[in-house]
Amino acid sequence: MPRFSVIVPCFKVQGFLRECLDSVLDQSFRDIEVIAVDDCSPDGSGAILDAYAARDDRVRVLHLAENAGLGRARNAGLPHATGDYLFFLDSDDTLTPGALRAMADRLAETDDPDVLVFDYARTYWWGGTRRNVLARVLAEAGDGTFTAAGHPEILDLLMVVWNKVYRRDFVEREGFTFPPGYYEDTPWTFPVLFSAERIAALDRICLNYRQRRQGNILSTTSRKHFDVHAQYERVFAFLDARPEPAARWRPFLHAKMGEHCLDILSKPDRLPPADRAEFFRRTAEMFRAHRPEDAAVPAGLRVLDGSYTAYRVRRQSGRAARELERRTRQARAAAAGRLRRTATAVHVRRPLDPDLVVYSAFSHRGVLGDPAAIHRAARELAPHLRGVWVVRDEESAADPALLPPGTEHVVLGSAAYHRVTERAAFFVNNVNWPGTVAKRHGSVHLHTHQGTPLKHMGADLLDRPGARHGLDVPQMLRRADRWDHSLVASRYAERVWERAYPCHFTSARTGSPRNDALVNAGPEDGRRVRERLGVPDGHTVVLYAPTRREYRRGGLVERLDVARLAADLGEGHTLLVRLHPSLATGPARGLGLTELHRRGVLVDATDEPHVEDLMLASDLLITDYSALMFDYAVLDRPILIHAEDWGPYSATRGTYFDITEDAPGHVSRSYRELAWLLASGAWRDEEAARLRASFRARYCEYEDGRAAERVVRTLLLGEPMPAPEPSGVPGARAVPSGRDLLPST
Repeated sequence: MPRFSVIVPCFKVQGFLRECLDSVLDQSFRDIEVIAVDDCSPDGSGAILDAYAARDDRVRVLHLAENAGLGRARNAGLPHATGDYLFFLDSDDTLTPGALRAMADRLAETDDPDVLVFDYARTYWWGGTRRNVLARVLAEAGDGTFTAAGHPEILDLLMVVWNKVYRRDFVEREGFTFPPGYYEDTPWTFPVLFSAERIAALDRICLNYRQRRQGNILSTTSRKHFDVHAQYERVFAFLDARPEPAARWRPFLHAKMGEHCLDILSKPDRLPPADRAEFFRRTAEMFRAHRPEDAAVPAGLRVLDGSYTAYRVRRQSGRAARELERRTRQARAAAAGRLRRTATAVHVRRPLDPDLVVYSAFSHRGVLGDPAAIHRAARELAPHLRGVWVVRDEESAADPALLPPGTEHVVLGSAAYHRVTERAAFFVNNVNWPGTVAKRHGSVHLHTHQGTPLKHMGADLLDRPGARHGLDVPQMLRRADRWDHSLVASRYAERVWERAYPCHFTSARTGSPRNDALVNAGPEDGRRVRERLGVPDGHTVVLYAPTRREYRRGGLVERLDVARLAADLGEGHTLLVRLHPSLATGPARGLGLTELHRRGVLVDATDEPHVEDLMLASDLLITDYSALMFDYAVLDRPILIHAEDWGPYSATRGTYFDITEDAPGHVSRSYRELAWLLASGAWRDEEAARLRASFRARYCEYEDGRAAERVVRTLLLGEPMPAPEPSGVPGARAVPSGRDLLPST
C-alpha cells in the first residue's frame, strides 16, 4: 500500500502535463501511486499519460469515454486509490522538490491526521513567484493537530482541494465525493474541514500554482458562475444533516457565501453584463434564506439586504470616493514637495554642522555592517560627533536588534530626515543614498560597499544585460558621483571599485570596519552566539551561505539539498543556513527551510541581523559565490566552494576572477564531491590551509582589526594614522580543533 495516491485529472493540458508528472515522479519520496484520469481530452494528453505509464509502473491511466468535468474526473480516480493519503493535483500545477518527503515526515510527526494542509506559491506566466499571503496561518497552527473550531483561521485559506492531503479511510468513512459543477471545490473543502477531528499544518511551499496568462477556468466570462449558489446550497445541506456542527458553522458559512458571491460580482470579467442583476438577486435571496436567527450581518454584506440598484450606486460611490482620495493624496504630496523644496532652499543657506554624521546601511534597515562599526568607533573616539541613523520605517526603529535602544534616528522621508541630510557634514553608507540627497559643498560622503566583490558591479554590468535587470546603471553612477572616499580591504578591491565606479572618489586603504570584530574576537564571542542559537556544546557548526542567481527570475536556485546535507553531517553537527538577504522575504523560506528549522533539522539563520555573529559561531563555511567568503577568510577557518553551476553563473553575472581556480579552499562541482570533501576530512587538510593563506594574503591584506578606528581618525577627524601593512591578517584565529565533519569512509 503506497503512502500517497496522487490523482491527476487531465483535460487540454498537453503543454503542461509532462512538467506536472515529472515534478511528482522525480520526487525523492517514491512510495506513491499516480492515478491519471484522461477526461476525454481532445489534445495529446491521453497519449502523454500512456507513455508515462509504459515506463513507470507507479502510473495508472484511466481514459473516460466522455468529458465528465474536473470534479467527476477526480471521483473516477477515487475507487482505484490504495494509498494511505489522497492528493488531488491539478495537471498544470507542479510539486516543489522534496514536497512529498516533507508531507510524509509531517504526517508521521503528527500521527496520521485526517487532513494535512500545506502551503503553495503562485507562479506567473511572466516568471514571477508569490507566496500565499496567508502563510502565517500555517505557521501559527502549532506543532500538533487541531480542529477547524480550534483554529478557525485555517478556513481563511484559499478554499481549494489541492493544498491538502486527506487520509483515505477518513474520506471513505464520511463518503466525501465531488459534485459536478464549476465551483466543485467548495462543497468538498468546507465539509472536509468541518468534519476533520485532527488537522495538521505544514508551513512549507509544496506546490506551484500556475497562473496562466489567459487565466483559469474561473476567470472566464460565463453564466457558469451561477453554479456557486448550487455549491453553497450543498454545504448548507451538509450542515442541516448535522445539527451539532451546524450551530457553530452556519453563521460563518453564511458570511463566507455572501463574501464569495460579492467577490465574483465585483470582477468585471466574470459575468455577462446582462446577467449581473440576476446574479445579485439570487445571491440576496440565498443570503436571506440561510441567515441564522439573531445573527448580525457584517457591514460589508448589508448591501445584500437591498436592491441591485442600491448595490451599483454604492459601488460607484465607492469608486468615486477612492478616486477623490487618490487625488487628495496627490495634491498633498505636491504641496509637501513644494514645502520641502522651500525648506531645503532655506537650509542649504545655513552652514553645515561639522559634528553631524548621518549613517545608513542596507537601504535603511538598521545599525548594521560597516557603518555600524564606524558608528561604534566614533562614539568611543569622538563622542562630540552626533551620529544619526536613517531607518526605513517605525517598525525597523522598534526592533532593538536593528536599532539599539538610545540610538538617535530619523525615518526616511520625514521632516527630521530632511533636516539632518541637509545639514550633515558627513554621510556614511554601504548603499547609495537616494537621489533626493543633494551633496553640499564641503560635505564628505564615505562609501563602505558591502564586502569585496567577486561578481561584476556598477559600470561592468553594462555588458551583462541579464545581470542588471531592474537596475539603472547610469543613475547608479550619478549617485556614486557624490562619494568622496571608497573604503577598500585590499589592492584588488581598490582596482575593482575604481573600474566599476568611474567617479571622482579617493580609495581609502582602511580595511573593512565590520571585520574588526572577526580579527579581534576571542573564543567567548563565538560561544555566546552558539548559546543564543541553541547549538549544543561540542557541536561542529557548518555555515551554508549561498548567493542569488541572476540567470533565474527571483534569484533562487536550489543547488544543494540542505536537508540531505544536515542528515549527512550526522550527530554532533549543526547546520546554519543563511539565504542571501534579497531572498529573505520571498518564497525561498517556504521551500522547506522554515519547516526544517521548526523540526530542528537545521538552524535558519537568514534573519540574523549580524552576519559576523554567524561567522564567529561557525567552524566551516560552505558557499558558492557569496562575497561572504572574503570576510570569512579573515578568521582563517576552512571554506568550501560549491561551484556546481559556475559556468552559467559566471556567464550571466560576470566575475572578476575564476573562483574555482583561485579559491579559498577546496572546490566541489557536485554534491558527491562535496560529501567526499566533508567525509574524508580534506576540508581542513594542508592543501586547504595553503589555499586559504594565499587567498587571505591577496584579498584581505588590509584587515588588521583597526579599520573602524582608521576611518574615524583619518576621514572624520582628519588625524594621522598609519595605513595597514599589506601582509595578510595579523591575529586571525584558526578553526578550533574538533571532530571531523563526517565519519571517514
